[in-house]
Amino acid sequence: MRLDKYLKVSRLIKRRTVANEACDNGRIAVNGRPAKASYEVKPGDRIEITLGARTVAVEVVQVADNVRKDDAGAMYKEI
Repeated sequence: MRLDKYLKVSRLIKRRTVANEACDNGRIAVNGRPAKASYEVKPGDRIEITLGARTVAVEVVQVADNVRKDDAGAMYKEI
């Protein structure tokens, strides 16, 4: 699954267009390297999101196309 879609489906970022812009501006890093929106996310990847002064680091647990709002938190674990 593409990185921008994963960020939206897991509800780490509210909209896919915002996730795409964050990737373009270098605010998203996967495994310590800046990542493009087209990066293919795999379980075990570490994603760091920097928005404003806040940085969130998560590890991908699972990748799924459709997830209910209640189950979105199970797609990743915070580090």
